[in-house]
Amino acid sequence: MRNKKYSSTAMVLFAGFILVSTALTGCGSKNDEQRFAYPLCTASPEDTVTQLYAEKFVEEVDRLSNGKIKIMVYPNSVLGGDRELLESCYDGDIPFVIQNTAPQVSFIDDTAVFDSPCIFSDINDVRETVDNPQFLTKMQESYREAGFELLGYADQGFRVMSSNKSVEEFSDFKGQKIRTMENPYQLAFWQSLKANPTPMSFSEVYIGLQQNTIDAQENPYEVIVSNRLYEQQDYVIETNHVPHLISLIVSESFFLELSTEEQQILIEAQEIAKEYAREQSDLRIDERIELIKESGTQILTIDEETRSQMIEASEKVYEQIQKVVDPEIYELYTR
Repeated sequence: MRNKKYSSTAMVLFAGFILVSTALTGCGSKNDEQRFAYPLCTASPEDTVTQLYAEKFVEEVDRLSNGKIKIMVYPNSVLGGDRELLESCYDGDIPFVIQNTAPQVSFIDDTAVFDSPCIFSDINDVRETVDNPQFLTKMQESYREAGFELLGYADQGFRVMSSNKSVEEFSDFKGQKIRTMENPYQLAFWQSLKANPTPMSFSEVYIGLQQNTIDAQENPYEVIVSNRLYEQQDYVIETNHVPHLISLIVSESFFLELSTEEQQILIEAQEIAKEYAREQSDLRIDERIELIKESGTQILTIDEETRSQMIEASEKVYEQIQKVVDPEIYELYTR
């Protein structure tokens, strides 16, 4: 596993959290007394489905344990960005993390399957696939091999493209300077469309669009609105190229120390929180589309011919992903 790379701010915050919260009491697995509220960390802002997912999970754990298991949510990268949170979760310093699957690719090879472009056109099909017991069990095995316990997946719908250049047909992708995450398969996808993908820290995206350093970016509607990216864009293009899945993971070392009853509480709480997060995601997407339209930004839909061309152009991306993903997982996800 990677070496720890914590920021000094994150370590100070975490140390302060331990000191302040030792006054809390509850039920722990080793000595029947939980001496502090366990941290659940995200790199997402508060006004997101990720936060709603986290808060509902915490609420249900509290209810199902009769107040004996306490968890506190730390959003907005307060204890580190996605990579730092994964490393801290692996080491057992942070028990719970909720995050998008894209940053997990460098830790868990099989999560690259979620970067397979244009596999789904209906988010309900995505949900049915990731909930499939056979698929979920295989993914949980992959997470365990990397030191994590996967409880499940919620989502924020599909990732879409926003741009200052219209996309009416496949050729319109060519040359567009689009910000992407540092994910090799997503970079390869945009390159296959002849776009010019540019990895960039998310904190720099708004200014990059404002100053025309980049033409475009891609994210779920939730992120486009919560970060007001639509203010700097003329179009939102519903590429729906990949779903924006959000995983709830637990440090494996922490999970194994829990009693069977406590583990079951976490599993049941996640199931309830997942369904709630999905309902909220659907509602919020509709609301955010209306807000974007009211702002004057146009929403464009990709036609079937263009989507077929996107799939055809992505052939090499599928091949790259198949090289690193368990064949059974790939088949279960893409069939």
